[in-house]
Amino acid sequence: MPYVTVKMLEGRTEEQKKSLVEKVTDAVSETTGAPKENVVVFIEEMPKNHYAVAGKRLSDQ
Repeated sequence: MPYVTVKMLEGRTEEQKKSLVEKVTDAVSETTGAPKENVVVFIEEMPKNHYAVAGKRLSDQ
């Protein structure tokens, strides 16, 4: 049973997340041969103040 975790910044719409989950599930099923019913996708959303690049939080930019 494949498990996929997608980490991304918060702010996507429910429709975008639904589409992402569907497309990731399709891609994993196609490439591994696992039935779609066995593909598990987790979305972990991070607030911009929990993410930094080059020493700067995205919330501070």
